[in-house]
Amino acid sequence: MIRLGSKSPTRAKILESFNIDFIQNGGNFDEDSIKTQNPKEFCYLATKGKFEELYKEFGIEDIPLLVADSVVTCEGKLLRKAKDYEDAKSMLELQSGNFTSVISCMIFKSKKLELIDISITTYEFTKFDEKDMQNYLNSGECFGKAGAIMVEGFCKPYIKNVKGLESTAMGLSIEKLLPFL
Repeated sequence: MIRLGSKSPTRAKILESFNIDFIQNGGNFDEDSIKTQNPKEFCYLATKGKFEELYKEFGIEDIPLLVADSVVTCEGKLLRKAKDYEDAKSMLELQSGNFTSVISCMIFKSKKLELIDISITTYEFTKFDEKDMQNYLNSGECFGKAGAIMVEGFCKPYIKNVKGLESTAMGLSIEKLLPFL
């Protein structure tokens, strides 16, 4: 049994798909307090901030703690969760026909182990079909996703090339955690 320190339904589904018993408790860490625009540094600081908040609240004596966060970067820009429709559209237009990287950081701590991992999965996308992108935006699925992308959904048919793990792009590099559970 582990404690997933994240509100993400996608991270929960990843753990479920690997038959990992968990309870889920998200926190209230303010990501807007992070001032860096460096995507990798931002991802680490967000994960660390969330971890420290939940570690203080729950500790690890009874249940190990797993916290993760993800950001997207394209052309060196930090792409977080879209604030609104126009923000999501702008992010998707930037990524269309371009290279886009998803950076996921996780911190896992038990009584015996502390694991910190930062992984990157890079996609080369073909041009997104305008009508398809419009439907995706209108569906609202793009909200709550870093960079407004959904590699297991909308973006899947546009993947020309990929380097890295799909689980990293979905927000939790489960293959890197499994040997320690």
